[in-house]
Amino acid sequence: MAAKVIHEVQAETLQSWLTADRAVVIDVRELDEFVAEHIPGASLVPLSRFDVRRVPEGNGRVAVLNCRSGKRSRQAAEQLLQAGRSEVWQLGGGLQAWKAAGLPLDGNPRAPLSIMRQVQIAAGTLVLAGTLLGAFVNTWFLGLSGFIGAGLVFAGLSGTCGLATVLGWMPWNRAFATCEKSA
Repeated sequence: MAAKVIHEVQAETLQSWLTADRAVVIDVRELDEFVAEHIPGASLVPLSRFDVRRVPEGNGRVAVLNCRSGKRSRQAAEQLLQAGRSEVWQLGGGLQAWKAAGLPLDGNPRAPLSIMRQVQIAAGTLVLAGTLLGAFVNTWFLGLSGFIGAGLVFAGLSGTCGLATVLGWMPWNRAFATCEKSA
């Protein structure tokens, strides 16, 4: 049986492949990240809903997986290997390496912060407010900090974040949710 291999391609090499129409980029980040910035021509197949059937094979072009740093694209690559592919390609260093090489990006600079950054800001603000109010106003406010902490533990254990869901419904995030069909 042939060995299954995950290859890494450097940003400059991938750019030359794209120019020569020898590769397609499959971005496995989430929609909010993709809308903000992505490699021109990339297709979005988020890791959270990754479907190996949406990653093309053959047709004379190499499918190259991409994420922010290379961790999620490696997870997607491993799923492709488990599904029977013998070799998979990913962008070494992810979008960070692409940007460091000064290569072009598409996207919307006015896109909102990623949902996870919004969660971090909201949770941190609520914990800080609960702690300060608990220390200086009424100790009952410490329950707010405990509630948020428990929610974060639940999110980490279950992979489901209620605060992220609520933030996803906010108007500044809903405006970009319709972009998924075109991405």
